Amino acid sequence: MIDKLPRIMIHRFPAKDRPSILWLLALTTMCAMACAADVPSGQTPHDAKMSYLDNGVVKVGVDLNRGGAIVFLAPADGDNLVNNFDLGRQIQLSFFSGPVPFEAEGKRPSKHWEHIGWNPIQSGDDFDNRSGVIAHKNNGRTLYVKTQPMQWPLDNVPGDCTFESWLELDGAVLKARARLNGARTDRKQYTARLQELPAVYANAAFHRVVSYTGDRPFTGDAVSAVPKPVGKHPWSFWLGTENWSAMLDTDGRGLGLITPGRVHFTGGFAGRPGSNDTFGNSTSYVAGQGTEILDHNIAYEFRYEIVVGSLKEIRARAVSVRSKQPPVWTFKTDRQGWHYRNATDHGWPISGHLHAQLDQDDPQLISPYTYVRAEDAPILIIEAAFKTKHRSATVYWQRLGQSAPAATDAVSFPIQPDEQFRRYEVDLSSAEDYRGGITRIRFDPIPSGTEGDWVKVRSIGFDTGT
Repeated sequence: MIDKLPRIMIHRFPAKDRPSILWLLALTTMCAMACAADVPSGQTPHDAKMSYLDNGVVKVGVDLNRGGAIVFLAPADGDNLVNNFDLGRQIQLSFFSGPVPFEAEGKRPSKHWEHIGWNPIQSGDDFDNRSGVIAHKNNGRTLYVKTQPMQWPLDNVPGDCTFESWLELDGAVLKARARLNGARTDRKQYTARLQELPAVYANAAFHRVVSYTGDRPFTGDAVSAVPKPVGKHPWSFWLGTENWSAMLDTDGRGLGLITPGRVHFTGGFAGRPGSNDTFGNSTSYVAGQGTEILDHNIAYEFRYEIVVGSLKEIRARAVSVRSKQPPVWTFKTDRQGWHYRNATDHGWPISGHLHAQLDQDDPQLISPYTYVRAEDAPILIIEAAFKTKHRSATVYWQRLGQSAPAATDAVSFPIQPDEQFRRYEVDLSSAEDYRGGITRIRFDPIPSGTEGDWVKVRSIGFDTGT
């Protein structure tokens, strides 16, 4: 009957130090999983210090010797699906900002990594220096880790920030919340960069990287392989309009990354399809993507889920957590994934609205990638205040399959530049070219800025017109 009881192991001891398996039984219905169940040898790094959750369906483990990154994820009675070839793999947090290249403590990146810039990651750096764990808690329901990350392209340089992760299990689903806490002395607001939200590496057996990229999401339409990469780089980019992408084996089972509210992904497969070897060099990779400004003092959070199972199970979970309403972005405490081109704001924290400085030519506010049918969202509502001599603003939209809005994909509307918040209803459906799947909104508050011009924006969102 012991196998049916909740199990907790506080620490996984090296094999030479444990003559028998040490379990601490937690006899409570509030803790129905194992915090650190043992796994067969060869399934985790040899020097790993593991902490586990196990609900009898799936088992997840983080390595406290590698920044608390997820190094183990498997069906409860199965082998590890996560790739651990080096410290750049695992399932882990990774963030990007300027300057490019990034130097610290008198150290420069190699030529190969100059393009990466500021890049703290959860496991460690490219020189095999491990990230540290500042705090760790595991009560059998939630596994919490606070990490001191390392700068990936530099030799033994800690990141000037911390990471936090909260993990829970729900059936075959790993539910995660993650946070970046900025602590940089460099206070410059750098241009928004793509972030890995998160980075997920799986073994060579899961070489089929698929997603739904069509214009009829959540209808059971056929999925497809992700686009082939351009050039020598093994990864490509795509919009997964059902908010998921998956890495599957030949039987259609594996890992599915679900990013609620997000549709932008990168990934692919590098190497040769092979066995489910956690230390093999060949790997599949998927990451959620968001273009974000990371202020020196930011507290940036995101959520994700990973489903262990079949393609059918992955899609079913994505359906269950999707939002059925067109997006509305309310800027009470953060940027909601929006970023700027030819503009800056007052920095973190965000308090009630965005405050963008419009002192450059052609300033733009750009939404995160999303997906909505034009016929389901005919009106865009903008609550904003303007200080400028201009009298009109413009909204552009990007359609599925476009790399940018076409010149005709726009509607201009009059504004009152009196520094007072007003509600502007922009009838996008009045434009002949507003049709099909819409993936992005661009708000141009003025055509050209001058010193002292600004816009404050409380919210931007689609209205169904009903």
